[in-house]
Amino acid sequence: MSEEATIQIEGLTKHYGSVKALVGLDLEIAAGEIFGFLGPNGAGKTTCIRTIMDEIRATAGKATILGLDSHDSSVELRRDIGYLPGDLAMYPSLTGRDTITYFANLRGGVEWDYVEKLAERLDADLSKKVGDLSSGNRQKVGLIQAFMNHPKVIIMDEPSSGLDPLVQREIQKMMREVAATGTTIFLSSHTLSEVQRVADRVGIIRHGLLVAVETVANLRSKAMRRVEFELDKSPDASIFAAVAGVRDVLVENHDVSMDFDGDMGALLQTADKNYTIVDISTHEADLEEIFLTYYRDEEATS
Repeated sequence: MSEEATIQIEGLTKHYGSVKALVGLDLEIAAGEIFGFLGPNGAGKTTCIRTIMDEIRATAGKATILGLDSHDSSVELRRDIGYLPGDLAMYPSLTGRDTITYFANLRGGVEWDYVEKLAERLDADLSKKVGDLSSGNRQKVGLIQAFMNHPKVIIMDEPSSGLDPLVQREIQKMMREVAATGTTIFLSSHTLSEVQRVADRVGIIRHGLLVAVETVANLRSKAMRRVEFELDKSPDASIFAAVAGVRDVLVENHDVSMDFDGDMGALLQTADKNYTIVDISTHEADLEEIFLTYYRDEEATS
């Protein structure tokens, strides 16, 4: 294991019969790094997390966390890991506070002042029974228990599920704060925008294979954007199609839209040279669209 790596995954493989959920995954995550694990639903993200957390047994390969084998030392590691599974099970008859107490006892106790601060930041009501909470408010309880023991490693599966944008931003702020103290964060998501604001690097998994590990800046530069112009007259699609990086041009009345991964300055210059721009909007591509564009050639040759 690399001396700098807090999480090291070597040849991790998981088969369910003939289904290859994970195939020879190799990955290192450094101390204090926020690593985003990206992929569409069913790509293998949750299987990977559940395997390294020793919830399911690997077919082959291994994972080490903080220098310890995640299977052989799974109980010992629980004290140093904050974990939010994608399907966190909680007793519906317990209040949020009771639930936090339950998890705290499993970890040898927590600082309740810190728990209260986390609840305040996430606007979480811990007095209500978990069964009476919305999915978003249950998620807040799960997030509190993941952060509350000042863990050295935090592993989260779709942490922003069911949360409104303001709470999502607060979670991102919390992640940056603890990472600055040396905590390693490994979070999975199927939404690129969720990790762009916080991750140092991202890994992309597809069909159980880790197809790329890149910095966020590199990944963002490869993401297709949907660009839409409202113009003073009906545009000629071929004018826009000739711009490098433009794909799938669609014209409707005075509006033209396209997928674009090139130089925005060149596209704006083309539009402004030929038309009067009434309005413009851009939409960042989601992860599915990145797979269909940037990885299309790789898939064709695999």
